[in-house]
Amino acid sequence: QCQLSGLWRNEQDSLMEILAVRDDGDFQGKYLMRVTLAGSCACASPLKAAQQQPSEGGWPTFAFTVLWDKFSNASTAFAGQCFMDAGGKETPTTTWLLHKAVGSLEEDWKATK
Repeated sequence: QCQLSGLWRNEQDSLMEILAVRDDGDFQGKYLMRVTLAGSCACASPLKAAQQQPSEGGWPTFAFTVLWDKFSNASTAFAGQCFMDAGGKETPTTTWLLHKAVGSLEEDWKATK
């Protein structure tokens, strides 16, 4: 069973630090995008999340949001599942949606990536 707490690095070299997962599945942390790590501002963005308690022998699913309030008026929602490969390496996988602020309802169609 995967332990989500700790430091994770994704394929784009962004870092995610997850603090201890509580008994009810809630957890918090911070997310540092590669863009901010390489620039003059290594700004950590807050991460708030919950992990679904898996059934016996199952792999946990989880969801979290990141508010990019330090450098952007946008939010990203992630949903995923944690797996362990044959070598015992824990790997969380996610799908994400980023929504940036736009000026009007008519522009909303271009706000989500």
